[in-house]
Amino acid sequence: MHFFLAREFLEAPAQGRPDKVALVCNGRRFRYGELDLMANRLANALLEAGVQRGDRVVIFLDNGLEAVVSIFAALKASAVFVVVNRSTKADKLNYILNNCQATALVTDSRSPFKPSSGDAGVLLPSLKTLVLCGESREGETADGISIRFFDEIQRETSAARPASRNIDLDLACLIYTSGSTGEPKGVMSDHSNVVFASGSIIQYLGSTDSDIVINVLPLSFDYGLYQLLMTFQCGGTLVLEKSFTYPATVLELMVKERVTGLPGVPTLFALLVKMDLSAYDLSSLRYLTNTAAALPPSHILELRQKFPQARLFSMYGLTETKRTLFLPPEQLDGRPDSVGIPIPGTEAWVADDSGQRLAPGSIGELVVRGRHVMRGYWAAPEATAQRFRPGPLPGERICYTGDLFRQDEEGFFYFVGRKDDIIKSRGEKVAPKEVENVLYELPGVKAAAVVGVPHPTLGQAVKAILVTTPPGQVTTARVLAHCRSRLEDFMVPHQVEFRDSLPVNASGKISKKDLA
Repeated sequence: MHFFLAREFLEAPAQGRPDKVALVCNGRRFRYGELDLMANRLANALLEAGVQRGDRVVIFLDNGLEAVVSIFAALKASAVFVVVNRSTKADKLNYILNNCQATALVTDSRSPFKPSSGDAGVLLPSLKTLVLCGESREGETADGISIRFFDEIQRETSAARPASRNIDLDLACLIYTSGSTGEPKGVMSDHSNVVFASGSIIQYLGSTDSDIVINVLPLSFDYGLYQLLMTFQCGGTLVLEKSFTYPATVLELMVKERVTGLPGVPTLFALLVKMDLSAYDLSSLRYLTNTAAALPPSHILELRQKFPQARLFSMYGLTETKRTLFLPPEQLDGRPDSVGIPIPGTEAWVADDSGQRLAPGSIGELVVRGRHVMRGYWAAPEATAQRFRPGPLPGERICYTGDLFRQDEEGFFYFVGRKDDIIKSRGEKVAPKEVENVLYELPGVKAAAVVGVPHPTLGQAVKAILVTTPPGQVTTARVLAHCRSRLEDFMVPHQVEFRDSLPVNASGKISKKDLA
């Protein structure tokens, strides 16, 4: 079946297999038909409250039933959904609400947004409707903002399916990226972007309606969001958890639900490779996927030993293109440090600073062309022009990723580093990723980050920051000896620091900005 709009990901299985379990979360099971009716009710409530085609509906909730329903309700209302990470603080939430000029906000009583403060209408002039999930609060008032309650809407509002007014060029969602500097930017995804990217990934993963996918990643993160979209698009079952904070609980749930797909990020897999999994029957796992940052080759080897029956997909993407590259699992042995080839239906190449394509083996910026290249940044024309530039065809835009890669003779790509992460030491360029891969080979290294720090004679010194287990087993002398045996002199860390943990951002990546 061909889809034109993202709302059809829920509506098609709800029509064809309404009794199929679509969602498992918080110990409850929800069927496609049931979710579709819930989303219809909320969509009708949003429309009654004045939400217009193309308006932005911000969803500020933990992973759960209400978040899933709200995403599809916004789509059914011909609006644009904006999922904001639940850990976002009040000032940043207000910035996003104002930046996208949100008309509606779906949240709960634990939100830092307080309509009863009296100045909500002044601070957020575009906001007209607030939908509160969970227990109703007495005395909620806000000047100029109508307040509805999710549970009341489900009891009282019509479940008739709203008419579809969008076409595939209309926006489906804004995904706010954390960014290494400055305010977050809203990446504009239209329906054709979402439908294409989701379908392309489904194709290479071989996803089917028998898949049971567990998602512990936030729905505000495009990787987490697309687990929902892709699973529903192919009529599978999504097991939705808030996080991987309690690994044993998640693993027990995976056993119980006979999970077939586990999407993860390097920090999650770093935990898994250190765990004894012998008590868990995970034989149902068909595939593992990794993105956000490349897995160290040593972790790839350990994961394959722990899950011999599962195919491991090493992947690369960025919010601006959703997914860009994937490594076919049969290539892992020969190219464990590659993140693969372009996803089906797309093109990628390496370019120099003037935009010219480079020959295999050269290092340059990765450039991406395809239907998954998003529409640009919301209300940020200068940033859009820098990242999304003219392509080979008149009127076409391609994405300059800001990431340095090289490509081999067979067309496989290798991540070198962020353009702004490259360390210049002794006049030489050091790619932190290359040093980190070597550090992960050292037994006892649980997490590693390499950064450049100012140095009076070197310009920048290479600094390694490590988390080890058990603490104290790995010494500075061992680290330096190991690096000297594997790296060129200018790449060997000048400083080594040990910490109990490393900061991570909402995407599960180690946050080098916070380390610096």
